[in-house]
Amino acid sequence: MKIVVAGGRNKADFLIGSLLEKQNEVIVINDEESYCAYLSEKYNIPIITGNPCKRYILEEADIEDADILIALRPSDADNLTICQYAKKSFHVKKVVATIANPKNVKVFRSLGVNTTISATYTISKIIEQASTIENLVNSLTLAHENIVMSELLLTKDCKVIHHKIKDLHNMPANAIICCILRKLQMIVPNGDTELLEQDKLLILSDSQTQDSVLSIFSQGVSL
Repeated sequence: MKIVVAGGRNKADFLIGSLLEKQNEVIVINDEESYCAYLSEKYNIPIITGNPCKRYILEEADIEDADILIALRPSDADNLTICQYAKKSFHVKKVVATIANPKNVKVFRSLGVNTTISATYTISKIIEQASTIENLVNSLTLAHENIVMSELLLTKDCKVIHHKIKDLHNMPANAIICCILRKLQMIVPNGDTELLEQDKLLILSDSQTQDSVLSIFSQGVSL
């Protein structure tokens, strides 16, 4: 893949090395001359010295039709500018931006940024989910954050224990329990499958309904 890395220092350095290991074509844009010299010496790849927020710099870097652009500058506004130029002017297929202010995550997505990376936002969502249901083991977001795979461990206090899946009347139509791990068994469930203590459920849903799905397995929720 043709991947553009715009801005950043240590994050960019690590990312460039990782991308090159996977045989990607990498283009780097950075406005710090000394850092560009360092990267040029370390990696045998195109290094463009200049501000990636400038359209003519992106044009000089020849990012047209790149598969991915990753914006790593410390300023959220800069990263949004880079991503919008990349998508609208240079037809980059996917843009990714790091975000300092978690309040900007939804704004970036609404403006066409495919993927946002905010450590603060991610941590806050984990805390929010943990407060929704104590036995949440893990959550994995798929397909540009529209689809979520949740992994749940059923404890003795869960109201769903000893109920069949077909009795979970509050389960959204666009959510499904796709697998149950029971001790050493993997069970592909159906409506008549009974839920037992210590079952680990793998639940597929869209991100908008994840909270309501998780609430079904909270201790005090009626079925």
